[in-house]
Amino acid sequence: MPRPTTKLLSPQIIVDAAIRMVDSTGDFTMPGLAQRLKVRPSSLYNHVSGRAEIVELVRAHMMSQIDLTVVADAPWTEVVTALAREYRRSYARHPRFIPLFTSHTVAAEAAFGMYNALASAFAAGGYPPEQILHAITAVDSFVLGSALDLAAPEVVWESGPEANDAMRAALATSAPNPERADAAFEFGLDALVAGLAARAGG
Repeated sequence: MPRPTTKLLSPQIIVDAAIRMVDSTGDFTMPGLAQRLKVRPSSLYNHVSGRAEIVELVRAHMMSQIDLTVVADAPWTEVVTALAREYRRSYARHPRFIPLFTSHTVAAEAAFGMYNALASAFAAGGYPPEQILHAITAVDSFVLGSALDLAAPEVVWESGPEANDAMRAALATSAPNPERADAAFEFGLDALVAGLAARAGG
């Protein structure tokens, strides 16, 4: 019997299946992946060590799409701003993977490319080593939350009796806007980077 001309299984095929599964259901399991790929669960372990490796392979896939050259030789605040935009753009494609990423230790080489660039930017801004991880975590938290916000409903807040006067006044200025999440991200990013710049070297 001739061998099949297409490869039935590979790490990339498994990653692609995991992405599709998480996009549709919010999670994945090894038996579920095997069923989707029409193979035995044991066959997956010939290509990956398990769930944690698949999460890291997906992280590497998404992080590898971040352009680290967008701000070559720019001031450190511009580096942080541009990397945050690239980071959000990449993760916004598959926001339902974000909770899985945050529950696994970062190990992917491609992920460290972006984190190394952020660390170098904060070091250039005068941040001491003991504060660099705090600054990176602040950027991480903001970007991941902003990427999740892209999946929010068109009407985020109901203007009902639960809202106080200040909140109702704010809601009165809003209308359904497909660019709301992008505008909120840019507003928050400006505020975050301004705050980080104010603390630099302190």
